This record gives sequence, structure tokens and C-alpha cells, in this order.
Amino acid sequence: MKNRIGVLVAALCVAFAPAQAARAQQVAQQTQSLPNQIESLEVAEQGGTLYVKLGLKQPLAAVPASFSVANPARIAFDFPATGNGLGRTLQSIEQGDLRSANIVQAGDRTRLVLNLVKVSPYETRIDGRNLIIAIAPAGASAAPVTAVGQSYGNFAEARAAAVDGSNVRDINFRRGKNGEGRVVVDLSRPDAGIDIRQQGGNLVVEFLKTSLPEHLRRRSDVTDFATPITSMVAQQQGENARLVVTPNGMWEHNAYQSDNQFVLEVKRIVEDPNKLVQGNRGQYQGEKLSLNFQNIDVRSVLQVIADFTNFNIITSDSVQGNLTLRLKDVPWDQALDIILQAKGLDKRKDGNVIWIAPSDELAAREKMQLEAKAQIGDLEPVQTESFQINYHKAKEIEDFITKRKDQSLLSKRGSVTHDDRTNKVFVSDVSGRLREVRKLISEIDVPPRQVLIEARIVEANKTFARDLGVRLGFGKSTPVNLGGGGRLGFGKSEFASVDPTTGKISTATDQALNGMVQRIGETATSGAAVPVSGAYGSVALTLFNKGLTRFLNLELQALESDGRGRVVSSPRVLTANQVEASIEQGTEIPYQQATSSGATSVSFKKAVLSLKVTPQITPDGRLQLKVEVNKDRPLFENALLGVPPIETKNVKSEVLIDNGGTVVIGGIYEEEETTNIDRVPVLGELPVVGGLFRTTRKDSNRKELLVFITPRIVADALTLR
Repeated sequence: MKNRIGVLVAALCVAFAPAQAARAQQVAQQTQSLPNQIESLEVAEQGGTLYVKLGLKQPLAAVPASFSVANPARIAFDFPATGNGLGRTLQSIEQGDLRSANIVQAGDRTRLVLNLVKVSPYETRIDGRNLIIAIAPAGASAAPVTAVGQSYGNFAEARAAAVDGSNVRDINFRRGKNGEGRVVVDLSRPDAGIDIRQQGGNLVVEFLKTSLPEHLRRRSDVTDFATPITSMVAQQQGENARLVVTPNGMWEHNAYQSDNQFVLEVKRIVEDPNKLVQGNRGQYQGEKLSLNFQNIDVRSVLQVIADFTNFNIITSDSVQGNLTLRLKDVPWDQALDIILQAKGLDKRKDGNVIWIAPSDELAAREKMQLEAKAQIGDLEPVQTESFQINYHKAKEIEDFITKRKDQSLLSKRGSVTHDDRTNKVFVSDVSGRLREVRKLISEIDVPPRQVLIEARIVEANKTFARDLGVRLGFGKSTPVNLGGGGRLGFGKSEFASVDPTTGKISTATDQALNGMVQRIGETATSGAAVPVSGAYGSVALTLFNKGLTRFLNLELQALESDGRGRVVSSPRVLTANQVEASIEQGTEIPYQQATSSGATSVSFKKAVLSLKVTPQITPDGRLQLKVEVNKDRPLFENALLGVPPIETKNVKSEVLIDNGGTVVIGGIYEEEETTNIDRVPVLGELPVVGGLFRTTRKDSNRKELLVFITPRIVADALTLR
């Protein structure tokens, strides 16, 4: 490349516009106002190590922040509150692995970029008003130069005392937001030597004089991440650690290092046949050149570009004319486009051959080629090929190929049929269309990935009730004579039957004192004769006179109940990707309904726990689920005409979940608070004493329903070996 550039130097002329001089003067004024400046840049080589010495106006308080890039190989340093006092932005060095240096000032900050031939370890130190950067050759460790105050001459001695032997701490793989694959390597030292090269279709990263732990020596299959990288192999090669990354398709890579972390990024690119340099880092990626010609023949300019780029350029005889151009530091592919646009030309690229001709001529030629291909297709003999379908039904493949006539993969002479018994598809068409059908079937006839979906339905109930009250009653066995034969009785409590003639308890029933007592307002009785139903938590007292003619009853009620319950249902189902699956468990309740003839028939209504789900695996390894969960429960205690009502709870949703993650897709919370008061009118409303004629009952019911979903992708093979 240097020789080619040297050949072109004689034909290239550099001129600067007046606007550039004004801009330079403005930058110089801004530089003078900053507290610090870069005043000198010197380069020296000792013992294979390259030393860059920057002289500054004021000493630095700390080593400036820096980072390295592997492709292209660069080391960058940022100097805050510092200007560029060198008077130039580019300095060509061409010494060792260091090609050149760029010093760019932006506002109150200056960045120094060292352009290298390949990635090399480096170290920095401060020596008074100087900053010294040591760049070791690839394969060696940089010199430890952290000691401040060491002289520039002793810098090589410090490098000789460097301690070799870094190691790899961890190797991780991640998928970027744009689908790029990222290999992240954690190193024990930031100055480890790294060599990146492309070997065949692989990327090989060598970590020089670095050890790889035994548990990291493995082959990792990362195809499931849907990135350009399919696998990577980490192994120990002598005293170096080697990482071999295998991408597929068309790709480009970029590598950078920040402290102890090295990142290799591989992006997928789509080939543009009209683009000279493939990649998506920018529209133009060619190496920069400068051209300055006056009234030069177009063919001569194209010859200069062909010599510079090593491309084979074929120029049509109709390409004629002269042009005048001045281009400075322009990518060569952009310069070629500018020349073609100026003369109404266009290009077609095939490998490393570029054909240049007028646009109309290229369009006419391509039209003739397409018409010739169409005529060949009409005359080409038809062939028949059979395809064995493994994971689809042959009928589905046939329908897919011939779904719509205007979008069929077959030509107008093609046909397709299938055989259900052997599950084969037979296609008859020209060889070109058969090739497309073969490629299509190989892409869609793949084993489906399996997904296990587990749902957990949790029902929690909590009930609480409290019943407090007092009932006071008065009874009198002897009725009051109202005159005229009328009587008035009080209460209903007595020890035994009363003689209707005397109004007193008969002597024969005096033994009933140990028998039974009927309380006020109760139909049940207490005592040894008949047990009381539900008398737990109640106390009844009866006060009577000696003649057993008057009674005072007092009943205290105190009841408190607390209940808790939890029901967990966990249905599971295994299904293929994008295939709906359902599972249910429960009962079918029979009921009668009238038919059209007037008779009755028995029908059934389901009351089941069911799970219906359709999973879809996304390219980043997550799952998109369309879920429907139903939880029914028959209420037999509330049956109407023998048919119980059905309490149903249903949730239907569509969610995006990580593989193996758990998400709550729905929940129902019910809370019911009731208070019932039974009292005697007027008396129960009196303050203080009203409590003797009042009963209060409080009920609290809480119900909660939660539905959890956990999907897992079932792997039929280990991805790490």
C-alpha cells in the first residue's frame, strides 16, 4: 500500500482554502485561553518498545483517561481543559507499530489518537510536565510505568522489570439490541497483549502470555441467541489463550477494550451488489485519498483509482470526456461515486471486478439479460424431484407452495402434488425453480422447539365472625286477671306445665325442677331432658321466687370464629412452538332441557379448571404467550331445582416472559364486611342498659385469587459442551 501511495504522490497536489486558515487562527486563539496545552510530541524506540513523550505546559494531576480499539487498531487519550498547541492535527510517525498520531481539539478538550498497525499493550506515566506512553510490541507486556518522577531514560529498565503472566477470569456471551453478538472476556490485567485475525471463516483472538482456567476451556454453541455467531471455542495454546469465534453469513467485527474487559462484537451485514465496500458503519468505508486534477481524462482518473484500490475496473468504450476535480481526504469509494455522477455513469460490481458504463447502457444490457433468462425458462426442460417431509404434513407444504397463483414459487409450467402415506411432496419444474423450492423446504421443515408451560392458581380465603349479646326476659306463671274473664300472662319460661284452673304448678310436676327449662325466645330446651342445638358460647341464668310464680331470665352469648384456607392448582402442559395446547380437569354437571319435540333431554355443563396457551419463541430467547386460564366451582349448597350454579373465574392475556421466568398475569381480590344487630325495640336503643336487650354479630370474609405463569423452553441438546 505504501508503494501505491508513493506512486500517486507525484500526481496528487494538496491545496488549502483561505477558510481553513481562518479556522486555524480561531482554534489558536481558543487554545491560548485554556490553562494547559500540548506543546510537543516526540517518539523514540528502545529495546523494541516505542515511547511517545508528550510535553505539556502544566503538569497533569492524573493520568488521562484512555481506551483502545482493536479494529482499526487505535489508542485514544482524552485531556480535559487542554488545548492543542502543536499547530497541527496530524503527525505521520511510521515507526514500529505506530503509523501516525491525530491531535484533535474540540472546545476545551483535546483527544490524542495513536493509529497502530495492530493491537498492542501500552502503559502511561507522568514525568513532571511530560506524559510518557510506552507501547510494547504485540506478544509482549507493556512496561509498568506507574512510578511518578522516573526519568525518561530509565523507562526501558522499568519495562524489563515487567511481570508477565495474566489470566482470563471469565468469558461471557451476550446479544446486543440490534442482533449483534458480543463476546465479553474479563482479564486479570489491562495490559495483556491481544492479537485479532481472521482465519478462513473464523475470527481468532490470541491473548498473549495469558493462562485460561480449566473450567473455561470449552466449546459454546450460541446459535439460539440468533446472532451472526454460531459457536466459540476457548482453549489454551502453549503460553497463550486462544478464542476462536465462528460466525455465519456476511458479517463485520469490531473489538475494543476498557480496563480489564475485552469485547469482540460481530454484526451481520446485508450484501449490496452495487456497494464497493460492504458494511454498515457508514455509507463509505474505503481508504481515504486526495485528488487534484485539471482537465484530466475520465479514463485516466479511473485508472488512478484502480491502481490505488487494487480493484479490476472495466470501462465501456462509450465512457469519454474530461473533468476537473479537487478532493482531499475522501474515501476512495465516495470519490468514485462523485466521478460517476459528474459524468452520468454507473457501475456494477462482481467480486473484485467493477464494470463502468453509462447508466442507459447498463439498464439496456440488464433488460436484455432478463429477457434472455425468461426465454430460457420457457424452453428449459421440466424436471421432477421428490422431497421427504419430516416435521410437517405434505399437504401443508403443497398448500404453502401453491397458496396463491400470483405468489407461487413455481413457474407457469410447474406443478406440485403430495402423497399422504409416505409424506412426500413431488415438484415438477425447471431446475432454477426446483433449487428455490429445495432451499425453502430445508428452511421450514425443521423440528419444532418444545415449550413447557406451568400455571399456578392460588386461592386464599379468610373468614372471621364475632357474636356478642345479652337477652333479658321476665316470666310469670300466674296470669294477671283483667276482669271479665280476661287474663294477661308474662313470658313463656316455666319449669313445668301450669294447672289451668289454679294457675299454679301442679304438685305432680314439682320434680321437673331437675328436668328442663324453656328459655325466652327459644324453641329448643336445655337441661338433662333435651340437649340444646348450637349452645356453644352461651350462658343462661334463671332467677325465680320461692313460689315459682315469677322468673327473671338472663342469657349471655359470646361466639368468635376464625377460618383460613388456601387452594393451589397447578396445571402443566407441553406443546410445540406456536401450537395451541389445552388441559382441563373438573366435572360436568347434568341438567334437563326441553327439546323441539317437547320432550326433555339431559345436557351437561362443564365446571373445570382449564389452561389454554399458545407459545411463541422470540429470536432473543424469550417467550410470547397467549394464555387463557379458567377456574370453575359448582355451588351445590345453592342448587336450584337440583342444578347448582357455577362460580367461574377467568383470565385471558398475552404476555412476553423470559425463559424460566414467572409472571402474575391476573388477580382477583374480594373483601366483605357485614354487621348485624338484633335488639328489642326502644329498650335495645337505650344507653348503657340497652346492651341487655341487644345482640351484635360482625362477619368479615376475604378472598384472593392469583394466577402465575412459568414457561420453559425444553432443550433437546446441551448448548455447552
